[in-house]
Amino acid sequence: MSHENKQDIHCNQLLPQKIAYDPIDISKAVIQPLHDAALSSYGIAADVLRLDAIHPVVSGNKWFKLKYHLQQAIAANRKGLVTFGGAWSNHLVATAYACRQSSLPCIGIVRGEAPPVPSVTLQDATSYGMQLRFVSRKTFASQEQLHHALQAEYPDHLIVPQGGQSAYGVQGAAEILQLVSLYRYSHILCAAGTGTMLAGLVQASLPHQHVIGISVLKLPEAESNSIVEWIKQNTQKRNFSVLLHYHFGGYARSKEELIRLMNEVYQKHQVPTDFVYTGKLFAAFADLARQQYFPRGSHVLLVHSGGLQGNRSLAPGILTFQ
Repeated sequence: MSHENKQDIHCNQLLPQKIAYDPIDISKAVIQPLHDAALSSYGIAADVLRLDAIHPVVSGNKWFKLKYHLQQAIAANRKGLVTFGGAWSNHLVATAYACRQSSLPCIGIVRGEAPPVPSVTLQDATSYGMQLRFVSRKTFASQEQLHHALQAEYPDHLIVPQGGQSAYGVQGAAEILQLVSLYRYSHILCAAGTGTMLAGLVQASLPHQHVIGISVLKLPEAESNSIVEWIKQNTQKRNFSVLLHYHFGGYARSKEELIRLMNEVYQKHQVPTDFVYTGKLFAAFADLARQQYFPRGSHVLLVHSGGLQGNRSLAPGILTFQ
């Protein structure tokens, strides 16, 4: 990488002394039924797999997508991890925390120029020992070229794609459904960004089930898009759909309608959501249920992928549960 394309924040050049951290315990995941008169009138039942309950930092699907990357780095005697994300990245802060627990140094490549004051999410990441490097949005967008440059610069580090998007990430995400009595469900819904968790859920699903990804990105209206292609590359199963109409303007975009619905979900069910991922998931589910998308007798599982970092970018008071 050329020097003009990067800005380093050497907040923690050396890994801090190992200290006691809260363990990551997947047994803390909760299966929460959604008690709702409207759902009953449609003749369907729904549960939420609360992966957000696993850990306050390595929240939701992040541990599943990271665990095999960490194992590979340790087994191969790598000196650390290099990964990618934005200013409010759940993935970056989760990686920083998990690496701290594993005594692995880590470097976070952050999209955009270095701000005078980093976001609180990035401040947390550096407090866990992550070294931040800021690159221009143009450089960040060229992920393949950036990966090659970083691998040459850090040959003894493991490069972890953004969001854990790799075969290791899919392998870990496939284990999510081991937390539920899988056969009970006819449909499985999740929010989809890179499609890594969605690919894992499809791979682990049973033949009678339909897995639905709610794209949080504004993708082209086509049968084939980045999420669909990624899933097809990582599983032979085709019992899935990717719905493209619930992005609310695109990645990390919020609208009053979405914020209102998130507050309603919390008021009714005490389930916190975020405006980047899970808020859109619940909005999509509510709309699909109204449209009677699910046949009567369906039992739907919503996978709450955790990660509420994006909400920290909102002004205080906008969310009733913040």
